[in-house]
Amino acid sequence: MEIENNGTRILIVDDEPDVEVLMTQRFRRQIREKKFTLFFARNGIQALDLLGKEPEIRLVISDINMPEMDGLTLLRNINEKFPDVIPIIVSAYGDMNNIRAAMNLGAFDFVTKPINFEDLNVTIDKTLGHIQNLLNAQKTKSRLDGILHELNVANEIQQSILPRNFIQDNFIQMFAKMTAAKEIGGDFYDFFWLNEANDNLGIVIADVSGKGVPAALFMTVSRTLIRAHAYNGSQAPGETLTRVNNALAKDNANAMFVTTFYGTFNLKTGVLTYSNAGHNPPHIIRKGGAVESLTKNHGMALGVMDDLTYKDDQLQLNEGDLFFLYTDGVTEAENKDGGFYGDTKLLENLDKYRDLAASELINTIRTDITSFAAGWPQSDDITMLAIRYLARKQN
Repeated sequence: MEIENNGTRILIVDDEPDVEVLMTQRFRRQIREKKFTLFFARNGIQALDLLGKEPEIRLVISDINMPEMDGLTLLRNINEKFPDVIPIIVSAYGDMNNIRAAMNLGAFDFVTKPINFEDLNVTIDKTLGHIQNLLNAQKTKSRLDGILHELNVANEIQQSILPRNFIQDNFIQMFAKMTAAKEIGGDFYDFFWLNEANDNLGIVIADVSGKGVPAALFMTVSRTLIRAHAYNGSQAPGETLTRVNNALAKDNANAMFVTTFYGTFNLKTGVLTYSNAGHNPPHIIRKGGAVESLTKNHGMALGVMDDLTYKDDQLQLNEGDLFFLYTDGVTEAENKDGGFYGDTKLLENLDKYRDLAASELINTIRTDITSFAAGWPQSDDITMLAIRYLARKQN
């Protein structure tokens, strides 16, 4: 209820018969202008009955000394049954014991008898301001609860599409990890066999723009389209991304986009065919050699504009080489001093921990990022995927 828009419903509780006439006369302008709607009760029992029937009453002005149920007992009942109702107590001048008891029971303020109506007006205005602040706080909490629910939904969507059955056999060793940020973004990774012989593997890592449910939904659509077009014949990664981009760019009212790396890895030959749509350059840790970066970019992020053509390139992986993909949440992980984890530190650690298993490598780097951030909250998801090529698959 917005006080300023709908007016305030006020319950006045007093056993004196002339109070209703007096209050109605004193507040006739507010009643005429529909700022106030007044209700009256002669004792606490009647007041509680009215509060039950009129849930929009937010302010009670009550005498303390009344028959059947006095003001203090009424206050106790209001606290228990109607916690959103704010009471003002009216008491005889000098009756400080009852006034103190009333304040301890939750009365917001008090006025003394005989009532000074200027003082009463000031007290009512102050109380209505307090009520409005409470209503604003409740609205803010509701909005925050809604945002939290949205983020939880987005996180569930995000986590539900990430594959967990990492391939571990005599030919490849695979592991991936996505750590969601405080604000849910749209990172995802994916991998899938492209043929029945299970010797041609599709590999994806991507980062959707934006946050929350919209990003999570766009992520789901992107993943579905990549899989659908990848399975549709033997087309190369560049052709796959070209088709996915046209589908995403069509009717993209929210102007969302997704940076994407998509590759197909032939386990027989060790050839990785790949296309990069605006994503971070992956790295290759050669067995016993240097760390190389695939800096070739084949076009802008998917969904920005249609009718773009994405080409692809090939890379030879040898037995023992490790292929590492990541999102910018890794290198842009931040600490309290505003420093970033950075490309240099990532490359140093890839070289330092090159001999670890794929899972151990990723977990070690993730631990190092956590140590670097030192508790500083991150605004972007942190996602990594690693594949170690162990041996060529024979026919």
